Amino acid sequence: MTVAQAPVASAATGCRVDYVVSSQWSGGFTAAVKVTNLGDAVSSWVLTWTFPAGQTVTQAWSATVTQSGAAVSARNASYNGSLGTGASTELGFNGSHSGANPAPTSFALNGTTCTGSPSGTPTPTPTGTATPTPTPSATRTPTPNPTSAPADLTVNTGTRYQTIDGFGAAVSIWGGAWSTADTQTLVGMGDNQLGLSIVRTGISPVSSEWGTQVSALKTAKAYGSDVKILASPWTAPAAWKSNNSRINGGTLLTSRYGDYANHLNSYVQYMKSQGVTIDVTSIQNEPDWHPDYDSMAWTGDTLRTFVRDHGAKITGTKLMVAESLGSNRAYTDPTLNDATARSNIGYIGGHVYGQDTGPNLSRYPLAAQYGKNQWMTEWNFHEADGSGSRIWGDPSNAAAWNETLDRIMPSVNRTMEANWSAYVWWYGRRYYSFIGDGESAYGTTGGAVLKRGWAFSQYSKYVRPGYQRVGVTESAKASPLDVTAYQGDGKVTLVILNRSTSAVNGAVIQAPQDVRSALHTMTSQYSSRAARTTSVNGSQVTVDVPARSISTVVITL
Repeated sequence: MTVAQAPVASAATGCRVDYVVSSQWSGGFTAAVKVTNLGDAVSSWVLTWTFPAGQTVTQAWSATVTQSGAAVSARNASYNGSLGTGASTELGFNGSHSGANPAPTSFALNGTTCTGSPSGTPTPTPTGTATPTPTPSATRTPTPNPTSAPADLTVNTGTRYQTIDGFGAAVSIWGGAWSTADTQTLVGMGDNQLGLSIVRTGISPVSSEWGTQVSALKTAKAYGSDVKILASPWTAPAAWKSNNSRINGGTLLTSRYGDYANHLNSYVQYMKSQGVTIDVTSIQNEPDWHPDYDSMAWTGDTLRTFVRDHGAKITGTKLMVAESLGSNRAYTDPTLNDATARSNIGYIGGHVYGQDTGPNLSRYPLAAQYGKNQWMTEWNFHEADGSGSRIWGDPSNAAAWNETLDRIMPSVNRTMEANWSAYVWWYGRRYYSFIGDGESAYGTTGGAVLKRGWAFSQYSKYVRPGYQRVGVTESAKASPLDVTAYQGDGKVTLVILNRSTSAVNGAVIQAPQDVRSALHTMTSQYSSRAARTTSVNGSQVTVDVPARSISTVVITL
């Protein structure tokens, strides 16, 4: 990232320019350029720079960009030319490069070269200098006695729903572990990190394999913020099963129920001895799915019996029942309806295969009645590539983005609206997931954040464990938007999904009290969690919501 400051023409003004390469691949890259006005207001702007290594802009948004040789000129769009004191706007572009891709070292705003401070040539009565803040920046309240406008999104903190436990993804269940760098990218809270707060891992039936994920799980706990570990078994040891095999289902022999409980407890205690707390332990991954890989069959009644009679033997963790393939409540109702079994569990889990738009992704009154938070613990969907193309390594590929926006993100939104407390995707590191695995057939770079990761982080980075979902009402103007709102840490956070082909500009958010600052970030086909301009007026925040995008607005009260 290059950070520079430049005076705005003909005034005692300055600006901050943040240049970030958010994605890079062989021969191409995506960059975000944020301009923050630190001085007097301007009504239009032109930002210029020179590429140092022959890079070329191939596609741009939120500005009109022209290039002559290495010299680039970006002129404001019709809607972002006016920048008040402290206001920011962001433009972005795709570019091509050959070899190295160093950032520009010098910028100019309205013809004045960057100086590193908001000094320039002062006017006789300067209006003051704003302090630059790290990307993304917040917008301060401009007036002490504002006049309210009609609200488009009204946050109702008196209407309270579920408490959020987190958003996450799984390490490799059968393969290698995440590297330290991968883990930090996935759970970290930095500008180029995704803020996952749940990491799911598998419990091998072979205890000698338990150490594979220790390093990644320790890193997640130490580096992340309030990260929870969910451990899920796919099968018991083969000798304890009716089919004497790890695969093709088979049931746990009743005579081995006690052994299986001790097996799960031994795993939890082993991880504790390695410095990893297993917060949640599932009894079974997908008891209703019996494929030709590790699997084991249960019914709702046998799960109830196991948990009732043996669940207390698994200590130092909270138990989860049961991660049905399609969140079939026949696998959880018996446990919830049995007082002893119910007392031995902490969570209800389920997957949404075949149910991301189906009836099982809905509120679960029985779980709510007994205070058991429900987690969505696995879904994997990637059909955009057809027979397997390299689209996943291209951050602006339309097919990959449309699948993310129209299938994956709506499932997260729907899960939240159904009062579930967590959403856990399948593998965090995979070509169709959050960071690339470097598999050449799909064109991703190992460890590089993918578009799906940026989109998911609009939830995971900003909606933190312990936040509570609250009510939000929409005006007719905001009707194209799918919005959920959350409260925690003295903030109100809205996640806004706009799947329509039209922007909703000038949307007024009504907060429950006066706003100290507001932050708006947005991911679209061409932007990756890019900072957006906000306007704060008393207890209201005004934002522009681009078409075909997912946004997060964080309001500090």
